[in-house]
Amino acid sequence: MTTVVVETNLLSRQELRDRLQAVGDSRYHHRHPFHLRMHRGELTRGQLQAWALNRYYYQSRIPIKDSLLLAKSDDPAFRRAWRKRILDHDGDKDGYGGVEKWIQLAEASGLRREQVIPCTGVLPGVRYAVDAYLALVRDNSLLIAVASSLTELFSRDLISLRMDQMRLHYPYLTPGLAYFVGRLTQAPEDATFALDYVSTHAATRAQQEQVIQALEAKCAILWAQLDAIDYAYVVPGNIPPGAFVPDCD
Repeated sequence: MTTVVVETNLLSRQELRDRLQAVGDSRYHHRHPFHLRMHRGELTRGQLQAWALNRYYYQSRIPIKDSLLLAKSDDPAFRRAWRKRILDHDGDKDGYGGVEKWIQLAEASGLRREQVIPCTGVLPGVRYAVDAYLALVRDNSLLIAVASSLTELFSRDLISLRMDQMRLHYPYLTPGLAYFVGRLTQAPEDATFALDYVSTHAATRAQQEQVIQALEAKCAILWAQLDAIDYAYVVPGNIPPGAFVPDCD
């Protein structure tokens, strides 16, 4: 006779959602001093250039991250749904996807695409943080990899605020905001799919806690990127050798 063990301490879908929201409220990078300065209009053009260039390294690695994640799944339906993210970033033709749109934002800040695409001026701290995200996805289960994407639960509000404040304080960036316009609809769609996946497939309380911890780890990675940018280009302004040096205030 087979004994079936039933988990009695599982979080409900709403309880799991509430725990994830609490992570976002306290740890998402909308609270980072660099973003707060950005939204108050306190950054110089050179500081915005440094942000756009360094953030490009993250943007350019997102399709790689999603490819690593796809390789973990043996479910064609899941792969069909998730590969949308790669098309969103890479596009189905040159000049269409989110990576290209981010380059256009960097160009609006005054950079040349030849400065941005090679990533040679990226801060070591940003590079390490982004590579840690790739490792998080590569080295863990599909459940944890999907859960690490759940920062998209919080990104729409930040994107909307960022667009408004950029138009207000940095009008020269307005021609480069197409990336954010696209993410206003893409991010909520992606978050809904990922949240449903982890809510369905985290079958034990231990797995639910792993989902929460994966989101915490992703928030820490995003925060670490901004720490590196803020330290190098704002306070104290210590730019390491080989990193991008703005030539304008």
